[in-house]
Amino acid sequence: MLNGIDYTIVLLYFAGILWMGYYFKNFVHTSTDYFLAGKTLPFWAIGMSIVVTDIGAVDFIGLTGQAYRYGIVVGNFDWIGSVPAMILAALVFVPYYWRAGVFTIPEYLGRRYNIYVRTIHACVWLLILTLNLGIILWASGVLLSELMGWSIMASIVLTAVVVGLYTILGGLSAVVMTDVIQLVVMFIGAIAVLILGLWQLGGWGAMVDKISSLGPQYADHFSLILSPNKNTPYPWTGIFFGLALVLAPAYFIANQAIVQRSLGAINEWHAKASVLWGAFLKMFIPILFVVPGLIALGLIPGIEDGDRAFPALIRQLLPPGMTGLVFAAFFAGLMSSVDSALNSAATIWTKDIYERFIKRDATDLHYLRVGRLFTGVLIIFAVLSAPISDLFEGIYLYIQTIFSIFQGPTLAILLLGMFWRRTTQWGGLAGLVGGICVATILYLLKSTLFTIDDPFLYIAWWSFMSGMIIAVVVSLVTAPEPLDKIRGLVYGMVLHDVEMQNKLQDKLAEE
Repeated sequence: MLNGIDYTIVLLYFAGILWMGYYFKNFVHTSTDYFLAGKTLPFWAIGMSIVVTDIGAVDFIGLTGQAYRYGIVVGNFDWIGSVPAMILAALVFVPYYWRAGVFTIPEYLGRRYNIYVRTIHACVWLLILTLNLGIILWASGVLLSELMGWSIMASIVLTAVVVGLYTILGGLSAVVMTDVIQLVVMFIGAIAVLILGLWQLGGWGAMVDKISSLGPQYADHFSLILSPNKNTPYPWTGIFFGLALVLAPAYFIANQAIVQRSLGAINEWHAKASVLWGAFLKMFIPILFVVPGLIALGLIPGIEDGDRAFPALIRQLLPPGMTGLVFAAFFAGLMSSVDSALNSAATIWTKDIYERFIKRDATDLHYLRVGRLFTGVLIIFAVLSAPISDLFEGIYLYIQTIFSIFQGPTLAILLLGMFWRRTTQWGGLAGLVGGICVATILYLLKSTLFTIDDPFLYIAWWSFMSGMIIAVVVSLVTAPEPLDKIRGLVYGMVLHDVEMQNKLQDKLAEE
């Protein structure tokens, strides 16, 4: 439970964040200011925002909980998954998006394929972002119920009101700049738990000995590579094919919440540098969030629900004052994830759905108001969907299962659309819909088709392959797209066009 000094720290943190959100409200005058921060963001702020968007409250609770259950293997989601994918995104895909001049991922897919692909993808991502928000809010409810004794739903509603307020006011500028503060606070809190936990256990070696003595079921807790024969959601085959080749690239090159930050950069250099800076910071995440799960197992074995390991660790480890700091760090991660999802969902809704189908020729101020209104509506739906998280063994598996169904087909048609000009609009549509259907069938039949309980990594791989194959086959039997339609949308053509424009500008400057 929190005491007086803890409450003071938390309240000061909340007041500071809300003030920042209100301050950046003064810089939001157009829809571009709200959705892309007026393209004024520096690389260091974007990179920190990307990290804290990806690693937030879900990881405080979910990633630590999975480490409690399965061990250090979940560190692969950053070391093998995120870092290589982020480097690839920085060097190849981010400059592509910047030069192509797109606002959203669905916008690109609509221009490359057709309005059906754009609409389906936009609706899918709105669903994903809403469910993701529900997961994050559920994580906040779990921690608040453990520390404060409040009901989970009351905690969720309180969190939604606080975070929704400053997100609606400040737009992407407020989101990114508050994320910078939140990352610093989050890292300080995680480091405090890490140091105090290892100190109480007597160091790394003592922790290894303590966990090993708990029984043979914990023999693999310090292995980064697990056999497919093990009853684990993280076998090496799934990590390589499902994570490294599908989920991680899809997340960092096709996730609107991630890509949108780079689109708000000052220029292309800052856009690329932001992702590389974020990749460097991500290398520390397994140390800060996976190791505490092992510390919790060493100090408090026997917790039935691994998602309660981190709250239990806070209660046992931290003195007054420090508890308030870590509590603020948790909310830093929570708010960064919520505000990112809210802003990205509002962008997709306004640009890809509302402006396209409901009201095309409205004023810019009208679209700004619509974006803010939808942000408020979305937070309400997220609150209502939050209890779904309790149906899964762990909230981390829940969110990864959601991503595994949709991101494989999305990555397939995105890669084909960028790098193979022969891909047709009907091939893209068939690949997206067919891949999602295959993934859904695999999930429904998982107990029959797979030997492990949560085969989301395998589902991601096969949904990607099925989407790729379907798109290629349908493209080959349908008429090629006219070059005028895909000019500037296929990667090589974008680079060529920009290089020609730069040469022309240089020539005019010389004259």
